Amino acid sequence: MKHLILGNGPTGVVAAEALRRADPESEIVMAGAEDAPPYSRMAIPYLLEGDIDESGTYLRKTPGHFAALGIRELKGRAVSLDTTAHKVLFSDGHFETFDRLLIATGSHPVRPPIPGVDLPQVQTCWTLDDARAIAVLAKPGARVLQLGAGFIGCIIMEALAMRGVDLTVVEMGDRLVPRMMTPTAGGMIRAWVESKGIRVLTGAGVQRIDPADGGAVSVTLSTGEAMEADLVIIAAGVAPNVSFLQGTDIHVAKGVLVDGHMQTSAPGIYAAGDVAEAPDLFTGAHLVAAIQPNAADQARVAALCMAGKHTRLPGVLAINVLDTLGLISTSFGQWWGEPAEAGGSGVEQVDADAWRYLSLQFKDDVLIGATAIGLTANVGVLRGLIQNRLHLGKWKDVLLKNPMRFVEAHVASAHPVAGARRAA
Repeated sequence: MKHLILGNGPTGVVAAEALRRADPESEIVMAGAEDAPPYSRMAIPYLLEGDIDESGTYLRKTPGHFAALGIRELKGRAVSLDTTAHKVLFSDGHFETFDRLLIATGSHPVRPPIPGVDLPQVQTCWTLDDARAIAVLAKPGARVLQLGAGFIGCIIMEALAMRGVDLTVVEMGDRLVPRMMTPTAGGMIRAWVESKGIRVLTGAGVQRIDPADGGAVSVTLSTGEAMEADLVIIAAGVAPNVSFLQGTDIHVAKGVLVDGHMQTSAPGIYAAGDVAEAPDLFTGAHLVAAIQPNAADQARVAALCMAGKHTRLPGVLAINVLDTLGLISTSFGQWWGEPAEAGGSGVEQVDADAWRYLSLQFKDDVLIGATAIGLTANVGVLRGLIQNRLHLGKWKDVLLKNPMRFVEAHVASAHPVAGARRAA
């Protein structure tokens, strides 16, 4: 049996190691498209901050780690797949056959169709090559404009701020982190960021980027404002790497559609991580959850199924934990809630002076989503309540009055009789 893994990021690495544990004898090949050891993109901001060197981004630090496990590493980018012949064509012209295939090709940064977006002063922040280019331009005092303030954008923002640049952030949404935070929470994060000396413009975009004097660029915004910058960072989101699947019988929507076993529409071919579109824990609708905890869970399930040990992912749960210049924010599940006609209800508690916020969203008496700012102790309890889909009974009414009692609600849900007495 030969297992081929396309992608050597966190998903590919976790899958390869899980496969080896589950299948000690089979051949395992792990292919990576970059000329670098397997590394974590999420560590790049720490590299830019100067907290680590490039080796600090590597997923496994011991030389020969994969060889010792009998995992063959291959440098190459897949360009096409033959699902009938079970072989992959790589960009260097060679083919690799397989019995079982895992597509863990991840995603790539989106470059909006903006005139001037290909100028050398315009960079994404996704690869080690990107980090090297940014480090040259993001000197202390450099004028930097960042387009996008989503999850990845806010992480990049912190790294740039630590480098001492003059930073302006432009976000097309009406708030920071709009796909992770409620309007109130996103507004609080904006206020926090501005208190740290960063200029923030929401509801705005970049119309064009033109060369300017002294190696700078002139950036024209949708508001009509023009500003000069030494560096422009594009952090406008990511998209799954699926182009090599064109012409195959693998079903692709935004990402590769998979079932609970992480299997695609083609037998013997699986997908996991940023490239996979898996069923949601609550709705069953397919979604891409481009976050590392889900990627690791999907990788393990895919590996076990590839090894013949059939298991199933209960469903994807949105999990976001973000540190923005020292302000911790989290969101879990359907943080946006459900409409009242579908049984939805919710509660918000705000303490702006203390930078604390909590939103809980329910469907009937089950907690389905939560958003928090400034809460670090016990915040994992919220994830547990949501992931386990516990019926809260009378505790739902307690939480609607005082959402901060969520720890008591979690304890009580495991002991319904005692919990009912405490909630009464």
